[in-house]
Amino acid sequence: IAWLASEPAPIHSTSLEYMYSTMITTRTIPRTIPPRGRVSGGRHTPPSSRHARLCQAAAEDTKTVAELIEEQGIDMSISGLRHLPEETQHRILTGKVNPFEKKKVKKGGDAMWTEVEELAVLLRSGDVKWEDLDLDDVDVRMKWSGLFHRGKRTPGKFMQRLKVSQGVLSSEQLRALGSIIAPYGADGCADITTRANIQLRGIELDKADKSMEALRAVGLSSLMSGMDNIRNITGSPIAGIDPEELIDSRPLCQSLQDHITNYGKGNAELTNLPRKINVGISTSRDDFAHCHINDVGLKAVLHPDTGEVGFNVELGGYFSIKRNTMSIPGDTFIRPDQINDYVRSLMEVFRDLGERNDRQKARLMWLVEAVGVKEFRKLVAQRMGLDDLPGEAHVSYPDVFARRDILGIHRQKQEGKYWVGACIPAGRMFAKDFDDLAAVADKYGDGSVRVTVEQNVVIPNVDEADLDALQKEEIFQRFEIFPGNIMAGLVSCTGSQFCGFALVETKNKAMEITRKLEEQLEIPSLVRMHWTGCPNSCGQAQVGDIGLMGAPAKKDGKGVEGVRIFLGGAIGENPALATEFEKAVPATEEDLLPALRKLLIERFGAVEK
Repeated sequence: IAWLASEPAPIHSTSLEYMYSTMITTRTIPRTIPPRGRVSGGRHTPPSSRHARLCQAAAEDTKTVAELIEEQGIDMSISGLRHLPEETQHRILTGKVNPFEKKKVKKGGDAMWTEVEELAVLLRSGDVKWEDLDLDDVDVRMKWSGLFHRGKRTPGKFMQRLKVSQGVLSSEQLRALGSIIAPYGADGCADITTRANIQLRGIELDKADKSMEALRAVGLSSLMSGMDNIRNITGSPIAGIDPEELIDSRPLCQSLQDHITNYGKGNAELTNLPRKINVGISTSRDDFAHCHINDVGLKAVLHPDTGEVGFNVELGGYFSIKRNTMSIPGDTFIRPDQINDYVRSLMEVFRDLGERNDRQKARLMWLVEAVGVKEFRKLVAQRMGLDDLPGEAHVSYPDVFARRDILGIHRQKQEGKYWVGACIPAGRMFAKDFDDLAAVADKYGDGSVRVTVEQNVVIPNVDEADLDALQKEEIFQRFEIFPGNIMAGLVSCTGSQFCGFALVETKNKAMEITRKLEEQLEIPSLVRMHWTGCPNSCGQAQVGDIGLMGAPAKKDGKGVEGVRIFLGGAIGENPALATEFEKAVPATEEDLLPALRKLLIERFGAVEK
């Protein structure tokens, strides 16, 4: 407990299981959190003899961290332990940590920030061969530099994930992205992600230094975009031009990203978290950042007492194979100028106290539930040099707010200016698309675009007089400004075309089925259909009006690709997660297309054309 309060004290626990049960006996956790063992008469009974043995072994282990490091032969110059406090180091070195933690102890992923480019040169020269590479470097640690080996689907090829603060890209950056993937032919494509980010595909390791150099030249980076890092920070795709916003999220997101990532150069102090952290900043009642499914959601409100714009904090939303949960109120209110310090301090608390044994219980929500919301707030406040932070600002509204659709043509708050939202089907782009998008941004807008968490694009600051000419551009025959009501809401993960986890092909199948549904049906309003290839739910099936998740199925007694169907997801001011409607529907067109037609007619008012 002294450790949790940042007081110096020896730590002998081998797992958070012991730490949590200790906190329960001292009543530092709200009683709504169930203890692991039986509580009777104020005394805590350990839940199992195994637990007792763990506690006893931990208490008997009096070796110092220095002794453990020497005993285990750890090279601290490259170990991921080197930026962790001694108490956390001790917990990792004496615990039954998961395999990823063992890899990080041996060598931190931040080593790849320089090694990737060095390896590329050596591979190109022939001084190093592919078979000489450390597989843990290739398949795990390179993700810290943003390179993901797609070994199962495209061996030797990598996906490169960027950091694009709230999805804002200049025309110069768009052209650079197109030039990076152009040499890779059919494998050279890109995806807009559900974090308003860009993933480049087809990258070869012996050319990775060239792609990183090209990114740096236009102010972009891929460092800290994968594994146990803060992921791309989402905000509003119409920030600064939105008549309804309380504050412009662009400078807030950019400043936070720069603060955490050391301006894209990498920050080793914050790169060894127990698991990833997603952060969203919402500046209107639409919640375009989807705070309800972020580990940390900052939602702008007008404080009812002071009238100042600040942020209520939500904590813990995430999807995984084992658990899917919306965020909970963090009972915290922070000012805009506190965002950087708050998020960094929260990351430090999570880094030092989070679960390192069971990776399925290592997301932020588990720590918040273990210590309690108010105690967690205090822990973060103390890292900020404060005793505590103000509780949530309670705000109510007299009306029901419908989340706006940003596709189409919309008047900005700037006189005579409009934003144009265009649909990128399933978020898939090729080199020519980047070049064409850059050209229209320069010709009609301010030379920038914003990609969205719905995998679409916004072109801001278009003059009213130019709207007709813009709509006639060839690119908007591919990327429609006024798409059909299913295509407009289509979201998809990568799928089995490139991802080894996916149980079903998603993007191409989703686009084809959507086109056929729109050919056959009149759909009266937007239907958000989310496709995801596996239970990790990168495509966020639980968010959609209709969600489809890859799953095994049977057809004529044989195993085939299939999907689970979810219904009822909601986004915006009153979000909800979809629930499972049907299991194991074969993903063949002859089975899935009729099933979706039936749903659209019965549940969403569609009619036959």
